[in-house]
Amino acid sequence: MPTNDTVTSDLFIGGQWSPAEGGRYRQTVEAVTGHPIALVAAASVADARGAAAAAASAFPAWAATPPARRREILHRAAALLGERAAELSTLMRKEMGATRLWGEFNVRLARGMLTEAAARAYSAVGEVIPSDIPGMTALALREPCGVVVGIAPWNAPLILGVRAIAMPLVFGNTVVLKASEQVPCTHAAIVEVLHDAGVPAGVVNLVSNAPEDAAQVVEALIAHPAVTRVNFTGSTRVGRIVAETAGRHLTRTVLELGGKAPFVVLADADLGAAAAAAGFGAFLNQGQICMATERLIADRSVADELSHRLTAHAANLVVGPPDDPATQIGPVVHAAARDHVMALIDDAREHGARVLTGGTADGLFVRPTVLRGVTAGMRAYSEESFGPLVTITEVADPDEAVRIANDTDYGLSAAVFGRDATTALGVARRIRSGICHVNGATVHDEPQMPFGGLGASGWGRFGSRAALEEFTELRWITLQSGERHYPI
Repeated sequence: MPTNDTVTSDLFIGGQWSPAEGGRYRQTVEAVTGHPIALVAAASVADARGAAAAAASAFPAWAATPPARRREILHRAAALLGERAAELSTLMRKEMGATRLWGEFNVRLARGMLTEAAARAYSAVGEVIPSDIPGMTALALREPCGVVVGIAPWNAPLILGVRAIAMPLVFGNTVVLKASEQVPCTHAAIVEVLHDAGVPAGVVNLVSNAPEDAAQVVEALIAHPAVTRVNFTGSTRVGRIVAETAGRHLTRTVLELGGKAPFVVLADADLGAAAAAAGFGAFLNQGQICMATERLIADRSVADELSHRLTAHAANLVVGPPDDPATQIGPVVHAAARDHVMALIDDAREHGARVLTGGTADGLFVRPTVLRGVTAGMRAYSEESFGPLVTITEVADPDEAVRIANDTDYGLSAAVFGRDATTALGVARRIRSGICHVNGATVHDEPQMPFGGLGASGWGRFGSRAALEEFTELRWITLQSGERHYPI
């Protein structure tokens, strides 16, 4: 397992760290400096199948493990995660350019997810359903579903890596985590924490791969007959492929995909609060968050003042190296991400939008950018930027605001700002999204909340009680007492 001083990151299968088949590795490097990070095991299809088989072998014993023991292990993992916060934040900085703020936030929320999962250890309860058959007791029982494949992304590696594992584990399932090619060492560190916390061999497994092998490795995992669930967080493009592959094998999926979060500002909104929330939602982690505020939809009567406030907020953000404690905006993850954001800005400018601030890049450092006058003919209107870019569109009234907010294939997070709570809540109810915050930022997550989207943002829900439905099987079992009469 890599630390600051080591140079290799292996697979973790059946309770053992081991090289990939054939001893194949790939070198990872820091995007900003070019410095090497680690040699990462590049799994083969056979390795993927071996990880799924190890999880299948461990499943019966883990499913039968008392809830108190599962809870104890997850509590211990949460404590270890906190103890290793500095190491984990350093890995995130190297692998994805995370600022200190983002690293600390990831540790805090990931710990909360483990603690919340531990609290759900006794929640897989059933119920007695009255039967019309004399002497029959009918039970609806929640039971572990089997082997769960978790596929986590790079942008919030601790939060989303832990989310791929914690709830399935506490309900008695075993897991194979397919690490992101961008942050394999961070994902490996999560698995190491769980191993050190006492998770038995085979209950949690890790597969890392070379980018060119991703499709074959993922298909091998999904196709394995022991795999009953796939939970995937990532782009909509890849999510469609995962869903199609899983569909061929009749394997259930939970998908949390892209977003194009609208932020509606009504005429009576507190503009200071709205600008602060929009700036936070648009620029935290360089906008590389699925919930990021991408579209500010402002009532025409307040658009000027709101634009001024948001522009001032964005222009004052400190852009700098991720290891500098003063840095608020670090680098985007790689050159392709920068080029995508800059292409959206250039296209909007060419079609008449105004760049109120930002619009430039220095290496991987993209200045926080605010575009005004964005219309449907511009790429930035509909394409997810996944970068430090927010657009402003003016509307005449709440009805037009709702229409613009819903003019997207995505439907993950949204926000509405207005002092009249009844009106603001009415607008929120009409926005097509899995999540909507009234007088709050689009970027918000808590471990106990049902998290997920609609449309191109995916389906299914993560988080506490919602996760129980996703990662357990509901079974109907009956017990007949006394004599039963059959018609033939």
